[in-house]
Amino acid sequence: MNMLKTGVLLSALALGTFNFSATIPDEGMFPLSELSRAGLKKAGLKISEKDIYNPGQIGLVDALVQVSGCTGSFVSRTGLIITNHHCAFSAVQLASTPEHNYLQNGFVANSHEQEIEAKGLTIRITDSYEDVSKQVLDAVANITDPIQRIDLINKKRVELAKAAEAADPTIKAEVSEMFIGKSYVLFKYKTIEDVRLVYIPRQDIGEFGGETDNWVWPRHTGDFSFLRAYVAPDGKSAKYSKDNVPYTPKKHLKVNPKGVNENDFVFILGYPGRTFRHRPAQYIEYQQKFLLPYTSELYDYQNQQMLLAGKDDKATELALATRIKRNANVMKNYRGKLKGLRNIDLINTKEAEDKALLDFINSKPELKQKYGTLMTDIDKHYDIVFADAEKELWYNNIYSGIRLLQVSSLVNSFKEALGKELSTAKREELFKVNIDQFKKQLAPLYEGYNLAVDKTIGGHMFEQAYQLNGANSIASVQARNFKSQQDAANYIQSAIDKSAMNDMDKFVSTVLKNASTLMAYNDELLKFQDDLYKETAPFRDEQKRREGNLNKLMADYVAVKEQFQSKNFIPDANSTLRLTFGNIKGYRPVDATYMEPFTTVRGLIEKGNSGAPEFAYPQAIKQNWLDKNFGNYFKKEINDVPVNILYNMDTTGGNSGSPIMNAHGELIGVNFDRAYDATINDFAWNESYSRSIGVDIRYVLWIADKIDNAQFILKEMGI
Repeated sequence: MNMLKTGVLLSALALGTFNFSATIPDEGMFPLSELSRAGLKKAGLKISEKDIYNPGQIGLVDALVQVSGCTGSFVSRTGLIITNHHCAFSAVQLASTPEHNYLQNGFVANSHEQEIEAKGLTIRITDSYEDVSKQVLDAVANITDPIQRIDLINKKRVELAKAAEAADPTIKAEVSEMFIGKSYVLFKYKTIEDVRLVYIPRQDIGEFGGETDNWVWPRHTGDFSFLRAYVAPDGKSAKYSKDNVPYTPKKHLKVNPKGVNENDFVFILGYPGRTFRHRPAQYIEYQQKFLLPYTSELYDYQNQQMLLAGKDDKATELALATRIKRNANVMKNYRGKLKGLRNIDLINTKEAEDKALLDFINSKPELKQKYGTLMTDIDKHYDIVFADAEKELWYNNIYSGIRLLQVSSLVNSFKEALGKELSTAKREELFKVNIDQFKKQLAPLYEGYNLAVDKTIGGHMFEQAYQLNGANSIASVQARNFKSQQDAANYIQSAIDKSAMNDMDKFVSTVLKNASTLMAYNDELLKFQDDLYKETAPFRDEQKRREGNLNKLMADYVAVKEQFQSKNFIPDANSTLRLTFGNIKGYRPVDATYMEPFTTVRGLIEKGNSGAPEFAYPQAIKQNWLDKNFGNYFKKEINDVPVNILYNMDTTGGNSGSPIMNAHGELIGVNFDRAYDATINDFAWNESYSRSIGVDIRYVLWIADKIDNAQFILKEMGI
């Protein structure tokens, strides 16, 4: 059943005229309202731009979905969705056990009844959007205090979203910041809560190459998966139920099994995460000096400990798999960014741009009067940020590093709420009313929990904290007067080891029996978390002040920079629906080297010949290749089945799973990665090195047809 009313999608888009760009840029993740300005027809689009999106009418955008933090697209009238293997990874992990290891062995449901709940995954469909910048900025027109400014902006954004949801209870609404402090857009979404696993290739296909090949070209990864959306029989969104029925989308993409050729025009629709291209030099310096190296080194250490913990225990390995994969992905991405920042010397480039901008401001009296202190004020802001950057990073990672600190935070909050009730009877009543919800909040924190990992990561981070001093000193750690790094590490490891919270079942049965047992319980970990919370409270206020200050500075920075460069910018990505376009195209990453835009099954087999475990693959692939059992998926120009494709489109995180479409709007691949040199896309894009990677639809179809016997998928997609 269709839970959306036909013709509603993007009916408000006509209101969203933001005037971002009037010419073809050398980069761009275009908001849908700007497609007429993007130059798509000139670039090679064969269909009308209105076939992609047309307010009040059905277009290709109606086939697009947001799958948690990824993108996907409908490919059948019965709610079948194609996205990436890594986008479904966490749901496959949760469905797997040592006895039924779908992560390793894959999963094929030959009927709707066999499809498995994809726990943790939800689907959002963009319904409409409209510019609400005036409403938001009018609320702070006369506000100069940074904290008050950011509080009022956030309050207004929430108010507008709630008003939209009240007017239409079938949608979820968000106000997204398009340009920091400058423009805001209200997005309305339809949500589908019941998502199921349909076809997941085995791990040595979906993750072929592992971390060795992650962010690397040439690539040979079958990074695809199929899900299905379900709704209640009345067409409304509903949680998982046997009574639910497949969702009928207004639009689904046509699959073109002939694929594409080198230099063909292609475009992507998707939900790119975050980019930061309209920021000053100091922002890039913060990334290069502090955030990128700290985070990548920390995640590297965390993964080493988790890999050790799961080395001889399959259940532990499965439990930690998603966390390891996410860490590894971020770690390699950040190291790629560091390499790119140094290679193109982006800090110096930005500094030269900012110097030219300052000269421009000073050259015009009216601008000097309005923006005369802007660049100095930005300098002052980042001087403050740099001064305690190490402390900020430690604060930002300590809770995600030590899982039991998150548990401690919930427990302390619950105890505080109970403590406000003076009578025992009322305290018990409050406990009974809230205990089930409290347990639900706790449960996800124990998924993948491992005591040894928590202790080793905790010890590592306390050793770091011991060494921080001056403006970066961690007061709650220093107050305990440790005599050495090892002393600090021993403290937190002992606190974790002795806490009843390190075993959820034991904690629930002994401490969470009633209000009295909970109130009576205390341990060193709870005490430390309480001290840490009190320590970070004023820092959180300072962060809010900085955010409010930066909000105003960046609004002015973009406004005057647009005047300086005599053009309107494309807004940075912010997880809202965008379009990017380009061509199937190779590149030259280093001297005397050209990277072709297609990889082949032959190349996959050659990697497998190395004997490295990450390059293991199903023997059925080699046998079918030797037998020349290529079906209709053979590309004569390369004398093989194409596996992955390379193109110069502008993508970032969140574009994972985005459909790659040809000039006729037909699906020819699924985006899943960028080349290592393109990890810097978040800060700067350049046609010479910015390349993204997708899985060729011919490889998807070949694997489904010849390797996994999932012919029902092809039939459902009309192949």
